[in-house]
Amino acid sequence: MRLSALARRPGKLWDGHSCSRRALTSAANTSFYRNRLLETYADKPTSRLSLRQLVFYGRAMNEDRLIKSANYVRTELPVRIAHRIRNMQSLPYVVVTNDEVAKVYELYWKAFDRFRTYPTITTLAENDAFCQFLHELLDEHLPVIPHLFLGLSLASPYMEPEVLDSFMRRMLVSRISRRVLAQHHIALSDSLAGRDGESPEDHVGIIYTQLNARESVEKCASILRQRPHDIDADAAQELKSATWPEVIVDGHLETRFSYIKEHFEYMVFELLKNSMRFTRLHHRDADIPPPIRVTVVAGTNDIHIRISDQGGGLLTTDIRQPTDLFSFSHTRNATRMASTRLQSLRDVVEYQGGVNATIEEQVQRWKRLAEIKSEEASKNWRQDIHPRIGLGLPMSNVFARYFGGELELVSLDGWGTDVYLRLPKLGTNLEGIEV
Repeated sequence: MRLSALARRPGKLWDGHSCSRRALTSAANTSFYRNRLLETYADKPTSRLSLRQLVFYGRAMNEDRLIKSANYVRTELPVRIAHRIRNMQSLPYVVVTNDEVAKVYELYWKAFDRFRTYPTITTLAENDAFCQFLHELLDEHLPVIPHLFLGLSLASPYMEPEVLDSFMRRMLVSRISRRVLAQHHIALSDSLAGRDGESPEDHVGIIYTQLNARESVEKCASILRQRPHDIDADAAQELKSATWPEVIVDGHLETRFSYIKEHFEYMVFELLKNSMRFTRLHHRDADIPPPIRVTVVAGTNDIHIRISDQGGGLLTTDIRQPTDLFSFSHTRNATRMASTRLQSLRDVVEYQGGVNATIEEQVQRWKRLAEIKSEEASKNWRQDIHPRIGLGLPMSNVFARYFGGELELVSLDGWGTDVYLRLPKLGTNLEGIEV
């Protein structure tokens, strides 16, 4: 039953729910009184794009094309947001009353309303104002991921695993798609105005047309090998000074392809981070842990990345098969309901303002943590802890699937893990948005 239908009799539905009356009332009234307006947008199809289309349109950028891009983003984003609001309205009522889900619902309604009423853009000055508007919304929506992760983790007992995972996949892919459109348009605007400071031959908007796979892998490995040795907070005392595993890259080392660099490097970074951590823990008595091998292979239509480690494998009492690590359901992944993970999600929202799912925000957090430790004391130490919120693998899986790729984990229990990342090479796949 939809929230809009239940909103007619709210007085009978409060008992037994630990939600915020204010958040729920706001969400319920909004969906009920303006549902007809929502359906007008939610019934429209999304205009899915491919990387090749984004590159082709952005390559010969001029004022007229930039204005058209701005108005496409202005009219397309409320449609994509409306689809997700309708998805949230179809959740079981006990899930919608969760305070965390209600907060996301309100953020989406606010964004939908602001896009819906934003005036047509006709000049470069108006486009600059629109880009500032996009920047503000991107920042406002940083709490969405931790709110969703926390809310749906708490709601997991009330949803079938397949339903919960399908809902989260739609929400996250749609979120990625909206941020791509917004950030790509902002980057095109900066490029046309000469504000990006990079060679236009390297990229079109946020898409790098000659992305070097080996260089990106080595960059991620270099950053990770500089991490504080006790950053994971679960390492034994004797591990704090142990070295991180070396990363060896082989295969087709000159492979280049067109892709969103931030997405590709985030996936590689998260996969290597897991491999390094478990290899180090599995070989705690070794002076030098065994290396991690990354193999890059360029096929006719796809790019393949294999990451092989000796970290002991993936399966535990909580994880029965590797794909469970992508799941948001406590039935498939019991760690979703772990008190430490739920608290970390709350801390991310309260002390850090949310999650952007980028390498840069993690690096900045490590730097801040080092500063706090050098000061030996801090009243707000929680704001800079490294949160183990279970974000990396699910988000990497969603990023891979966004343009038709695939992420597969193969656990060699007692030895290690092989990770296979396949990404489309030609850029012709449309965004994987599910209506």
